[in-house]
Amino acid sequence: MNPGWTDKAVKLENGCAVFGIYEENGEVVSSDSMQIYRRMDIGTAKPTREEMQGIPHHMLDVAEPWEDFSVSRYCCQAGPIVDDIVARGKTAIIAGGTGLYMDSLIKGNDFAPFPSTGMREKLEAQPIADVYAQLQSIDPEAASRLHLADKKRIIRAMEVYLETGETITAHNERTKAIPDRYAPLWFALEDENRQDLYDRIDHRVSVMLEMGLVDEIQALLSSGIPKKCTAMQAIGYKEF
Repeated sequence: MNPGWTDKAVKLENGCAVFGIYEENGEVVSSDSMQIYRRMDIGTAKPTREEMQGIPHHMLDVAEPWEDFSVSRYCCQAGPIVDDIVARGKTAIIAGGTGLYMDSLIKGNDFAPFPSTGMREKLEAQPIADVYAQLQSIDPEAASRLHLADKKRIIRAMEVYLETGETITAHNERTKAIPDRYAPLWFALEDENRQDLYDRIDHRVSVMLEMGLVDEIQALLSSGIPKKCTAMQAIGYKEF
């Protein structure tokens, strides 16, 4: 099944001369946070070789489903790919369904260090109300933006402070001041008729089921992939 963004990216690469993009002069860099996982093809609508039409696609199948894959890791891997495409005189077409990944890559965001000291585990062992109270005392602005139920972001905000000595609010403000890494030409799709969109979604789900989505999910779980891992929280997987 051909996901909407892949189809548009391929068509864009294949001769959209009005925008200065010519055939065989572009390469697609996926910014889909779930298509990065191997063995998750049907539920993520990952493009097939036929759908790619010979156009190079990057950042697909770069991680195992059991891995925690962050926006920071995405930018570290995708950035050099985009730089290489541009250095070869080609156009990098960044396409996909995860706005945070795309925006962070283009802006060249600076990220807090990936946890490696065990601090996250210590925070996770505490009652979330206690961690939230700590966050309120050291970064009230961040705390005000988060609900007590948002355990993941509360822990991350405290983790950044304890790991770096900088609040996540200060970190984000500093990051915003950094000039964008790239100067993109943006394209966005908008459906004039919302019902047409809903109908395509319904059709897409039906086709995925016909292609064997349930079997794909069962195979992942049978191989030992935990139900609670990030990959299995993707829409289309967590429902089963």
